[in-house]
Amino acid sequence: MCDSFCVALIPAYEPDNLLLDLLCDLRTAGVKTIVVDDGSGPAYAEVFRQAKEFATVLGYANNQGKGHALKYGFNYINEHIHGRYVVVTMDADGQHRVVDAEKVCDLAEQHAGTLVLGSRKQGEGSPLRSRFGNFVTRKVYSLSTGRTVYDTQTGLRAFDAKLLPFLLQVPGERYEYEMNVLLAAVREGIAIEEVSISTIYLEDNRRSHFSAVRDSWRVYKEILKFSAVSLISCCVDYLAYTLLLLISGDQLAFANIGARFISASLNFSLNRKYIFKSEGRLWQSALQYFVLAIFILFSNTVVLSLLVNGGVNEYIAKLITEIMFFSMSWLVQRFVIFRKKRPLGKYKTSVL
Repeated sequence: MCDSFCVALIPAYEPDNLLLDLLCDLRTAGVKTIVVDDGSGPAYAEVFRQAKEFATVLGYANNQGKGHALKYGFNYINEHIHGRYVVVTMDADGQHRVVDAEKVCDLAEQHAGTLVLGSRKQGEGSPLRSRFGNFVTRKVYSLSTGRTVYDTQTGLRAFDAKLLPFLLQVPGERYEYEMNVLLAAVREGIAIEEVSISTIYLEDNRRSHFSAVRDSWRVYKEILKFSAVSLISCCVDYLAYTLLLLISGDQLAFANIGARFISASLNFSLNRKYIFKSEGRLWQSALQYFVLAIFILFSNTVVLSLLVNGGVNEYIAKLITEIMFFSMSWLVQRFVIFRKKRPLGKYKTSVL
């Protein structure tokens, strides 16, 4: 399959015999496999006992979420597996085939430092909630980053060992983690590639533990709350811009700079306290935010002037520039200014 060897990581919560079938296929293909029991409980002890015949089984007593299970496994791999290898994450519910895992592994080996996604095509045969969920996350991701990823919800992902430290620092303990990885990858300049794989949904995807309401809120909440604060700040900025423009006699630069100072101060305070809940040093985050605000202000003013000089109405031009710089502002604040670092000791592992 690959010149380097492949390590499969499977987070499992209340699995059935489909997990054992997958493990058997992986062993036949010569893939070293790590399974993380995400607090499934005593009722599933027999499944994991049998899983030990095919894989290394890790775990803990209480359910912590898919993101936690993945990082728990990443930490084990980072500490205990050596050599040149590619990691592939797979779901335990029978949605992923070994042949598709081999495809993403091959591409990850060929493109070091790249996050490779197994992308499913959503057609009429796919469950409605899966089609709708993927459509929404795809659009949210595109609006937030300016990038397009067709299948943002896929659990089949491959990458080389160099990305493990990055993946261990991405926040999120449950289903939001996988979306956060895609967002953080853009900020870190990590390339993302997609490979077409089989689309498999068993029993209309009823086996999935994903809660449409609870877990969707976890995935989208920061972006939605950030958008709300940005909208408030944008309204304040636009109002101040209009007033300063009238007061100054159409002095475009003065009105834009003054409005930006007022709205940026409000935006920083709200984001630090209510959105990202940063516990870092105030002066440090304020300085970083100030640098970001200056950069956006300069770029915003240049683009605004170009649009106005190009014949665009000055009020419409203002709206266009705000939309353009929204995504960049969210990414920098989320993953740089108000970044929360997780100590690796949190994912100290033990073999069951």
